[in-house]
Amino acid sequence: MIPEDFYALVEQRQSDRKFDPDRTVPDDVLQRIIEAGRLSPSACNSQPWSFVVVTDPATRNRLAEASSSRVLMMNHFTRQAPVQIIVMEEKANFTATIGGKMKGIHYANIDLGIAAAHITLAAAAEGLGSCIIGWVNDAKIRDILGIPSGRRVVMNIVLGYSTDPHRPKKRKETSEILHREKW
Repeated sequence: MIPEDFYALVEQRQSDRKFDPDRTVPDDVLQRIIEAGRLSPSACNSQPWSFVVVTDPATRNRLAEASSSRVLMMNHFTRQAPVQIIVMEEKANFTATIGGKMKGIHYANIDLGIAAAHITLAAAAEGLGSCIIGWVNDAKIRDILGIPSGRRVVMNIVLGYSTDPHRPKKRKETSEILHREKW
């Protein structure tokens, strides 16, 4: 991949909320996407993650219910997505755990964000849309999927073939966020 391709991919990737529910994602594509998450960097190479890929329609509907809110009217689009990837936090290794305690930083949160970014960029490279859902009911999702205790459900990444139009990104200007050498 040449650098221009990467920057075009970054510009193209957006949070999609409309998917073609009848178009399935091939298993080899899902494998490559998960591989991108598996290969992502982590503090002290801790790799504090595991993933559950769900394509079964009945299970997806139950997960969508556990990743949405009727009261706040949010995330109901998750039912349309033909794939849901549940991202769980695993125990970090000794070095990352001790370093995190010393610095007051929970490095696993950073690591899981990096893995999610890799997954969503890989999905975009495969021609898929995605959306990271942080509003999850950990207990319900663990129950639905039979996830053992000691693992925390952090997010649900929904993906599929997007029917959302590409939107221009609304971001702060570089001058508002960038400082060089000092504040």
